[in-house]
Amino acid sequence: MGDHIRIMELKQQGFLCSQILIIMGLDLQGKSNPDLIRSVQALAGGIGFSGNLCGALTGGACLLGLYAGKGDPDEEIDERLDLMLLSLVDWFQANTGARYNGINCDQVLEGSLSNIPSRCPDIVYSVFQKSKELLVEYGYNLDGNPTED
Repeated sequence: MGDHIRIMELKQQGFLCSQILIIMGLDLQGKSNPDLIRSVQALAGGIGFSGNLCGALTGGACLLGLYAGKGDPDEEIDERLDLMLLSLVDWFQANTGARYNGINCDQVLEGSLSNIPSRCPDIVYSVFQKSKELLVEYGYNLDGNPTED
């Protein structure tokens, strides 16, 4: 199933931008984690629908963290996560931010929820593609298995 189709399917199921990104990342890994999916709902609409930082961007940051973040006391911190996050933010600002005069949800939607269907699916898609690109660039297998050195 194509990524665009999967995004629309998840949207029809009632999931929001940040949740869709995490679900798709978990799909790549062959995993499910309803607790994680519930937790990132808080990012949607610019953090609790406050209109602040776009939920696709923060969801993308969480997607990178899903792969590169420390999740166990025995894991080492991967310093490359910060580099990936900076790259994602810079890319988002240069693309979405430039197009909509900012990276906050209110700016992207230009104050109108009616803009969601025409803008958000493509933004979520592009963030997902950029996140995957960064993960591969930094040596992560998208299936979640460790890379072979």
